Amino acid sequence: MTHTILRLPAVLRGRGRSRSAHYLDIQQGLFTRPVSIGARAVGWPEHELAAINAARIAGKRDDEVRALVVRLEAARKAAS
Repeated sequence: MTHTILRLPAVLRGRGRSRSAHYLDIQQGLFTRPVSIGARAVGWPEHELAAINAARIAGKRDDEVRALVVRLEAARKAAS
């Protein structure tokens, strides 16, 4: 697993979503919350973007994507 953290512009390019749609997805549980990488900087682990994109490509329903997001965020806590 890669430990690359992507900043917002790279995540938006990878998702093909606008900034407002991206943050709406986070509010709705359809994308993981950002991780802090500095006092005023956040990013997203690259493997989480890949996993969510793969689920979307596979045609997963929103409830299945939400379950994936919960698992990905739980894995963050388990890794620390």
